[in-house]
Amino acid sequence: MTNQERPIYAVIGSGYMGGGIAQCLAMSGAEVRIADVDIEIAKQNRDRLIAEAEQFVADDLFPAGAAEIIAGRVTAATIEDAVAGASFIEEAVPEKIEIKHATLRRISEAAAPGAIIGSNTSTILIGKLAEAVVNPERFLGVHFSNPAPFIPGVELIPHAATDEAILPVVEAIVAATGKETARVKDATGFVLNRLQYALFHEATQLVEEGVATPEDIDTIVRTTFGFRLPVFGPFAIADMAGLDVYSFCYASLQTEFPERFATPKALSDLVSAGKLGTKSGAGFLDVPAERTPELIAYRNKAYVAIKKLMDELGPAPIHPSN
Repeated sequence: MTNQERPIYAVIGSGYMGGGIAQCLAMSGAEVRIADVDIEIAKQNRDRLIAEAEQFVADDLFPAGAAEIIAGRVTAATIEDAVAGASFIEEAVPEKIEIKHATLRRISEAAAPGAIIGSNTSTILIGKLAEAVVNPERFLGVHFSNPAPFIPGVELIPHAATDEAILPVVEAIVAATGKETARVKDATGFVLNRLQYALFHEATQLVEEGVATPEDIDTIVRTTFGFRLPVFGPFAIADMAGLDVYSFCYASLQTEFPERFATPKALSDLVSAGKLGTKSGAGFLDVPAERTPELIAYRNKAYVAIKKLMDELGPAPIHPSN
C-alpha cells in the first residue's frame, strides 16, 4: 500500500493519550497527522512517539520496525492542516468543555463535510460537545483508555443526532488497530467510568470505615473478583455464580446497608422467573445449560493461565523494595 492509498486520519491533542491513539492508528496502516496548541509542540510529541516506540520494541511490546513505521506515517501539523483531507479525526485535548468546544469548532470548520469526528472524552456528554460541531451528525465519542497502545477496549458513544451509518465505519477503524469496541448510550461517565468510580467510591468507604487498608483492599481486588475480569464481565460472573446466590448476598448486605445495597430489580425479576444463570440455562446472558461444562473448563484454564502470567511478571513495583 502506497502513502497515497493509505487512509488519512488526524489526532488533535498529541499528549500522552492522543499520542498513544496516533501510534495505534499509524500501526493499523493509516497516515496520521497530529496537532496541538502549536506546531512546535506537535513536532516535539512526534519525536517522543518515535522514541517511545523504539523503547516499546526493545521491551517486546511493539513489533520490530514499529518505530520506523510510526516515523514514516505520523506527521506534525497545525490543526487546520492536520484535518484537511482526513476521513477520521480524533479530538484528544484536555477534559475541559471550553477547551474541547474551541478545538471542535476549529476541527469541524476546517474538515471535509463528510469527515467523521470523534472525541476521546471520558466523562463529558457527547451531546454537549456536539454543540460546537458543524454537521453534528458525523460526531460521536470514541473513548480509548490509558495507555492507549495497550488497553484493548474502546467505548463508542453516539449522541441523539449521530448518523447511525458512521458507527460501522468507526468500528472498522478501531478494529484495524486490534481493539474491541462497545456501543454505549450518551450518559455522563458512560460505562467505563461509571463502573470504575463506583468501585473506587466503595473502596474509599471501606478505608474510611477502618475495614481494611488501601494495600489490603488492592490485594483483595486483584486476587479475587478483579482476577476474573480479564475474561468475564460482571454479568457473566453473576450468571456463573448463580443469581439466587447473588440475591441471598444482597439480602445479607441489606442488614447493614439497606439503601446502598438494595437488590437490583433486574436481578429480582430474573430470580422470580427461575432464571438463575448458567445452572438454569437462562440469566442475564442466557448461556445454554448444556454449554456450562465447556464454559467452566474455559474459565478454569483462563484463571490458571492468568496466575502463571502474574507469577512470571512478579509483583508490581508499587512499594519500595525491602
